[in-house]
Amino acid sequence: MSRSADELQGISLLGNRKTARPDDYDPGVLETFANKHPERDYWVTFNCPEFTSLCPVTGQPDFAKIVIRYIPDERMVESKSLKLYLFSFRNHGDFHEDCVNIILNDLVALMDPKYIEVIGEFVPRGGISIWPYANRGRPGTEYEELAKFRFRSHGLKGE
Repeated sequence: MSRSADELQGISLLGNRKTARPDDYDPGVLETFANKHPERDYWVTFNCPEFTSLCPVTGQPDFAKIVIRYIPDERMVESKSLKLYLFSFRNHGDFHEDCVNIILNDLVALMDPKYIEVIGEFVPRGGISIWPYANRGRPGTEYEELAKFRFRSHGLKGE
């Protein structure tokens, strides 16, 4: 089944076998496509079990599982560009909490979803693991209330 030019507008990485991986943090690699069902609320979940960044102090690698969940509006993030974007953190030094908030901010700026949350499950270093959580619901809408509810209830089930 072929796709129309409108459906693929803004997508240049998918199917491109010569895509270069970014050497450092690069939100410019993110791409979107049109949501075919903006009238319906539904969840999209990405699970990245091999996220890597660098400690900004020691330069040692930090490893995590990053989970991104969102309710799209008009635009959706294209998965190959998201993979390359997350890969761009590999040589980037930032604290765990910063990485999660940067990812959330970049995806909000990119596609303005109705609701989004980002969870980082960083593996222990020095005997402690850090699991930052950040979310956002579109201000002035029911999704802002959803964000407040999910934030208040986050961690109640051992998350």
